[in-house]
Amino acid sequence: MTVREIYTFLDRLSPFELQEKWDNSGLMVGDFSQEISRVVLSIDIDAELIDSLEENTLLITHHPIIFGGVKQLQSHHYPANMLIPMIRKNIANIAMHTNFDQTHLNDYVATRILGYPMIKKEGFAAYLEVDEPFAVFAARIKKSLGLEHIRGVQSHSHIHTCALVSGSGASLLRSVEADCFLTGDIKYHDAMEAKALGLSMIDIGHYESERFFGEILAEHLKNLGLSVIISPSKNPFTYL
Repeated sequence: MTVREIYTFLDRLSPFELQEKWDNSGLMVGDFSQEISRVVLSIDIDAELIDSLEENTLLITHHPIIFGGVKQLQSHHYPANMLIPMIRKNIANIAMHTNFDQTHLNDYVATRILGYPMIKKEGFAAYLEVDEPFAVFAARIKKSLGLEHIRGVQSHSHIHTCALVSGSGASLLRSVEADCFLTGDIKYHDAMEAKALGLSMIDIGHYESERFFGEILAEHLKNLGLSVIISPSKNPFTYL
């Protein structure tokens, strides 16, 4: 099967045209005519992953390794230190980022991982029915996502509804119409603004809320007759 055939399948599953303007999803490395017999799924790309891959592998990632323009390919600078070894091993790479967030990832985390009924979907945000005291709700989120620590902004004693955006979605907090907003990478000033707006927030982590990418996509790829491997992506953070 060629990269183009797999790309076409992925585009039907989660259209690349849905990606945000600042995003760079699509074919990052490789050639559409390249023959593929093996697919590896991962959130990100690191040196250890590249070393483990056989030649002529298609690596499908959640995060694009190239976001802005690449003006130089110096082998000791990022992302060149990832791209050059990939090219040497003829490893192709397709990224499915904000398009996959909208079509699959947020819904999956909301319903399959957290287990709350979905009320509606607006863009990236999945709205859930909760109806629990804040402390009970926060404890359930912590357990469901396997979070070692949890932090948040409590503006309500009882949560009736919440909005969820996996990854980093704090920039959307002004548009949220719910008691609580679940997302990752919440900054200090995000928390201050949420408090002023009367919005509760819980930081569900970037990696922790997106680590299901591989298992979601593997379910759709298994019928293509390809060998699909889910790479155990690693959280870059160490919690002390």
